Amino acid sequence: METWFVLIISLCVAALIRALLLYRKDGKKLPPGPSLLSSIFIILTTPLSELEPILRNLKSKHGPLITLFIGPPPSIIVSSHSVAHQILIQKGTIFSDRPSTIPVRNISSASYGPTWRVLRRNLVSEILHPSRVTSYSWSRKWVLHNLIGRLQDQNDAAGIKVVDHFLYAMFCLLVLMCFGEKLDEHQVNEIAGVQRRLLLLAGSGRLNVLSYYPKLGKILFRNRWKELWKLRNDQEQVLIPLIKSRIQAANSEPQSVGDEKVVAYVDTLMNLQLPEEEANKENGGKLTQKEMVSMCSEFLNAGTDTTATALQWIMANLVKYPEIQSKLYDEIISVAGPPPPPPPPGVEVEPESLISEEDLKKMPYLKAVVLEALRRHPPGHFVGAHRATKEVEVQGFMIPEGAHVNFMVAEMGLDPKVWEDPMEFKPERFINGDFDITGSKGIKMMPFGAGRRICPGFDLALLHLEYFVANLIWYFHWSPPDGYHVDLSERLEFTVVMKNPLRSHISSRAQK
Repeated sequence: METWFVLIISLCVAALIRALLLYRKDGKKLPPGPSLLSSIFIILTTPLSELEPILRNLKSKHGPLITLFIGPPPSIIVSSHSVAHQILIQKGTIFSDRPSTIPVRNISSASYGPTWRVLRRNLVSEILHPSRVTSYSWSRKWVLHNLIGRLQDQNDAAGIKVVDHFLYAMFCLLVLMCFGEKLDEHQVNEIAGVQRRLLLLAGSGRLNVLSYYPKLGKILFRNRWKELWKLRNDQEQVLIPLIKSRIQAANSEPQSVGDEKVVAYVDTLMNLQLPEEEANKENGGKLTQKEMVSMCSEFLNAGTDTTATALQWIMANLVKYPEIQSKLYDEIISVAGPPPPPPPPGVEVEPESLISEEDLKKMPYLKAVVLEALRRHPPGHFVGAHRATKEVEVQGFMIPEGAHVNFMVAEMGLDPKVWEDPMEFKPERFINGDFDITGSKGIKMMPFGAGRRICPGFDLALLHLEYFVANLIWYFHWSPPDGYHVDLSERLEFTVVMKNPLRSHISSRAQK
């Protein structure tokens, strides 16, 4: 065991020293940061969950641009709004690539090029287009109805642990959008289980060494590699039958769920033609079923864990600050009128018994509450790393070709130079309604990233958050159980979740 440990340390040190010499031999100045030995110490001793406080300390010492030698290419950490805008918007073409990772076909990790454009264009035009999003409105009503029923069933004096119900609801919705089927609870939980296990493994940081040192990592960390592929195999066993079922029905009329016609995400992947230079020749240039598993997995992850996490943070603040909840409720009833009794399980929901998506457009305070929660509690405190495709100067420092660049999203949302009383939950700061979440004119916060690699589904995510928050507040008064205090402490999983999950009591607002 000691021999292997010494070998690992020696190889890592040799690679880092080589990188240091390579990137400094021409005398150009990298952004400041800890010494090589300090970088090695950080890498070897710091769990991923404890990295952010160390980066905050480095920021206070070195400034908003920091260099860390985590792997052979240096890693540049950015915590400044203006520098983030310069990199992601003004110099976006240079920083739109991704570092090499474990080989998988999806949008988020694809290199910036023809394949990425084809995959992203398909998602945006086929699933995220406004007309398609509108066509899924019935599915949101169905999921909301089920969520309301589950919350009422679990309501007692001890309160409801809401995050489990939020996560199940988001999986029901995204599974339907992905595979075009209303699956039963066992099937949804089976999909959620394999997805969550992979996410938690990724969030633990245990796979990072396989990305930084892919060839070496497969040899020295075989157990981690086996664990990854065991989970991947479990995922394929669950998702491939759903993909096959959809393929077999593809030559028939458009699939329907009840009376509703459904175009599912997997439908759009079946005949998608990849660029010749990156296509699988044996499959006629189309995605294989295993590649479709990766694409569907990405689709599910993007809209479930992050949205459920954000929804819990929003509701936690509304329970903690009842005056904000009251102000939001007043706005909701000014648009939608007083609420009816919550619809009982098994009874078809009448359109007028839910807040419509058109009504959401008339609720500026609702939008402000959602944006304030994303500022104060972004589900991800970092975005996916970017890769510099050529050497470029930023703020007087040299960013070398191949460098990995990441952004401290949470720090930007808490910068007192930009946000007054940044630790306070104040939706009023967004009430003017002209905030640009994309950061194209200037970055103040970036919960969805920014630039060419911004999350393409940010509009859908905002719709889901506004829709569920509005209806949950319309139907129910949310309050802490006796003796319970809302704790806004954080814990890192795949997303940054509540260390102590929210528990709440709900009571119908309908007049007796």
